[in-house]
Amino acid sequence: MAGRARPLTPTTKDKMETSLFDYALPEELIAQEPVEPRDASRLLIVHRATGQLEHRHFYDLPDYLQAGDTLVLNDTRVSARRLFGRKPTGGRVELLLLRPLGDGRWHALVRPGRRLPEGSLILLDEGHTAQIEARLEEGIRLVRFIPPDDAWLQQVGQIPLPPYIHRQLTDPERYQTVFAREPGAAAAPTAGLHFTPQLLERLKTQGVQITTVTLHVSLDTFRPLQSEHVEAHKMHGEWFTLSPEAAAVINQTRGRIVAVGTTSVRVLESAAVGRRQVQPLTGETRLYITPGYAFKVVDALITNFHAPRTTVLVLVCAFAGRELILHAYQEAIRLRYRFLSFGDAMLIL
Repeated sequence: MAGRARPLTPTTKDKMETSLFDYALPEELIAQEPVEPRDASRLLIVHRATGQLEHRHFYDLPDYLQAGDTLVLNDTRVSARRLFGRKPTGGRVELLLLRPLGDGRWHALVRPGRRLPEGSLILLDEGHTAQIEARLEEGIRLVRFIPPDDAWLQQVGQIPLPPYIHRQLTDPERYQTVFAREPGAAAAPTAGLHFTPQLLERLKTQGVQITTVTLHVSLDTFRPLQSEHVEAHKMHGEWFTLSPEAAAVINQTRGRIVAVGTTSVRVLESAAVGRRQVQPLTGETRLYITPGYAFKVVDALITNFHAPRTTVLVLVCAFAGRELILHAYQEAIRLRYRFLSFGDAMLIL
């Protein structure tokens, strides 16, 4: 029987200035579209023990994994949708649906939010209506659709891409991983975007175990740190599940436990009960991993290149060391790697 997690909070440390996790990211290196095929992206190998860097491609990943290793994927699926409507008086309204709650209710961001108090109606296409039922923290609204037709939403709503991507995708599935199964995310777990079914099959054939966890990514994951000190940042809860089946695979791993993405890291560390041991767990995590954190489960990490001053960059620096990671980022910039959601990847060993 899966347990239920209590919210996890940061541990107390000496204060670190947010500026320590800043770097200059050239705008032209922010990838505007994914490469084809998915595994043709570049892969920067970072060896923590020696500081050595290697430059490969993602399809070379099997060269660095071996029989007995366990690859942990996040199988969340982006269900967020962007809709456009109007107020009964005619003013334009934009809704960004974040998390489905059932019965036609969603957590959403609404623009212009201040002009839409509780009870406000939003007129949508084909006779549908949305009503603002409640104002929640951090600008989020509880929205109810009338009628409660989620199938209609999936057809007419656009998948929202990160704000730094200025081109629409011709194929919306390119912002989903090939193993996405569980709807509920506001953004994709982007480290997983590089995998193809063929690459996963190659890994299985050479004896790498593959298991999945679920963490529904929120927009807060990608928001820049707003405070002067890293520790002052408030993490908002993200819903996760680690099943008994996944826990059994992870706990019996003979080789390395390789997390795909910072979201998988947070699930594994949230469910940790000892060194390389996890418990089945479902709940909300607020785990905030900063330098000084003692990793209990994760041995290696596959991740994208993250924006400056973000919690995900702080997590990666906690795993591999701030100086080494920022050095690797500078090398990636020098060699014109592609950054952020549709960019290239790192394998940190």
